[in-house]
Amino acid sequence: MIIEIRVPDLGESISEVEIGEWLVGIGDTVHMDDSLVAIESEKATVELPSPQEGVLVEIVRHQGEKARSGDVIARIRS
Repeated sequence: MIIEIRVPDLGESISEVEIGEWLVGIGDTVHMDDSLVAIESEKATVELPSPQEGVLVEIVRHQGEKARSGDVIARIRS
């Protein structure tokens, strides 16, 4: 099964984030709650945790690209 990794809602005043450094690469095994990527807003930088165990199979948004809440930025195969 493919799990889509989406930008979480970071609050009303934050409409856009920048994708920071990916902490895992395509083909890497990830465990639930492992940090996947840093997401940077005007107010803070947060690390997005994996919602499930699996293998990172696709990175949709790369470091330096912009994304909005709800945008798919990666996919994990469980």
